[in-house]
Amino acid sequence: MTEQSLRPALLADIGGTNARFALCTRGGAVHDRMTLTCAEHSDLVAAAREYLRQTAPSQAPALGAIAVAAPLSGGNQVTMTNHRWSFSISEVQRRLDLTSLTVVNDFAAIALGVQRLAPGDRIQVGGGTAVESAPVAVLGPGTGLGVSALVFSGADAAPVVGEGGHVTMAPFDDRESEVLRVLRRSFDHVSAERVVSGPGLVNLYRALNQVLDKTPEADITPPEITRRAINHACPVCAETVDMFCAMLGTVAANLALSVDARGGVYVAGGIVPKLGELFVRSGFRDRFQDKGRFSDYLSGIPTYVITHPTPAFLGLSGLAAAP
Repeated sequence: MTEQSLRPALLADIGGTNARFALCTRGGAVHDRMTLTCAEHSDLVAAAREYLRQTAPSQAPALGAIAVAAPLSGGNQVTMTNHRWSFSISEVQRRLDLTSLTVVNDFAAIALGVQRLAPGDRIQVGGGTAVESAPVAVLGPGTGLGVSALVFSGADAAPVVGEGGHVTMAPFDDRESEVLRVLRRSFDHVSAERVVSGPGLVNLYRALNQVLDKTPEADITPPEITRRAINHACPVCAETVDMFCAMLGTVAANLALSVDARGGVYVAGGIVPKLGELFVRSGFRDRFQDKGRFSDYLSGIPTYVITHPTPAFLGLSGLAAAP
């Protein structure tokens, strides 16, 4: 066994708000997880170096596997959608002294990690039993709205990467039509991400206040909206979160139909797992199944909330441990 094969791999999951890091052994074991705030660091390399300084591994990483919330066109340059960081893959590899560096979309990493979830890493919210080797859909609201899928060819699985968070958001009922009409005054395109994300919660809250002829709180944050909804402290916040969950159900159902996701639909991201029972009781699952002639088709598809704290690392560890 060579000295290089004994050195750990550096894992990173870079979102619009947080940069999560870990080390991975050649066998795939993940350790020394740490979360840093993107805004507090000038670039990806600075954040990675701070992580390595704090963890001080006995051997410097040889390999790197990074998941990033950005469209990847196959080129060398990466520009994030919801953060100012932009970087050259080859330059990051050189500056971190890595012998190789793999960069994938963040939700592609989560899709690859679905197969590595333990039973306690997910909660089923409705539906039947997943069909083995059928496509799997993955989506999740955070700073943005990530979307991916996993397809199978025999024993091999491959992620399908796209920018599904930017599809046009369609209203389901008159209330949603009113809210989206308000939002169209502010945005030239009201995508799913404009409403089903952390900033989307604030957009919904403000639009609902306008529809209800109320005055919104000026500096309210997504965590405050969800906190008040969970504690029944604000009727508008409660309706905001319920509309958010229902709209997520619309987007999830559209994705399931598009990729034939009879292998299940997995919800990740930093928002939904924190809602707990409020999400389970929300209109998410009813909306997911409410698709007219295809309601029976969707009713059999299981939907899950991923509760694992760093699901992207499950996929990245597989990439880092691959021969």
